[in-house]
Amino acid sequence: MAGRDSSLRVSPVWLVLLGILSVQFGAAVAKTLFDEVAPTTIVWLRLVTSAVVLLAVARPALRGRSRQDWLVVVAFGLVLGLMNWSIYQSFARIPIGLAVTLEFVGPLTLAVVGSRRPRDLVWVALAGLGVLLLGLEPGDLTWAGVAFALLAAACWAAYILLSARTGRRWQGVEGLAVASLVATLLLTPAALGRYADQLADTRVLVLGALVGLLSSVIPYTCELIALRTLRPAVFSILMSLEPAAAALAGFVVVHEVLGPVQLLAMACVVAASVGATRSGATISEPVPD
Repeated sequence: MAGRDSSLRVSPVWLVLLGILSVQFGAAVAKTLFDEVAPTTIVWLRLVTSAVVLLAVARPALRGRSRQDWLVVVAFGLVLGLMNWSIYQSFARIPIGLAVTLEFVGPLTLAVVGSRRPRDLVWVALAGLGVLLLGLEPGDLTWAGVAFALLAAACWAAYILLSARTGRRWQGVEGLAVASLVATLLLTPAALGRYADQLADTRVLVLGALVGLLSSVIPYTCELIALRTLRPAVFSILMSLEPAAAALAGFVVVHEVLGPVQLLAMACVVAASVGATRSGATISEPVPD
């Protein structure tokens, strides 16, 4: 029976890949709304959706928690909110594929710092080449768009580490549910203040909820579960698929045309992800504190 249960267990690698596709297509759907509403409004709706769904499912036990438990989950929530807000501000100013390429600086840096095997550094280098090629593709750049993407990069690196710690201190998705609530509260003053009138449109509410499911509920749940058995460095290398997935979502949903350099960059990051998948499949030890 134990062997049968083990065979039915979903690989953490596949969970990460599902999360990558979901979050980028959610971002592309969100970008279609930026001509009507502010990015802050969509981010807030995304976070509200994830908080409501996750709190209903997890029903986290709040009593008996240690001070460290609360510090970790609150920090996770603040990083979650800031990461979502900053990358959506970047999406509103520069192409999705380029914004995610710049955002990838965060996890790529973490992968380089955390890698313990020379073999992993090969995949990091290949992913880095892909990021560089995507960055060289001509596009409409603004200083603000780049700055917001780099802020999201720093938050992404912190998210990887804090989500792993949260997953070890809070059972199931309890920590993610509480963190989503913290992130929602962070943006609530702006959403219900300056942008309150934008929430009167039913279509915006529905699409915002869809973005929440695609960009928060599905990917964050998958990643939180996966990070219990994947080291942060391996997880970061798998994230090499993010720029390619973002470019694909931008092409399909927002009609951002992919150039030859972008296609070559995708080949680099996909190859790096395949290599990381082969390495990560043998790693099962918990992420160390």
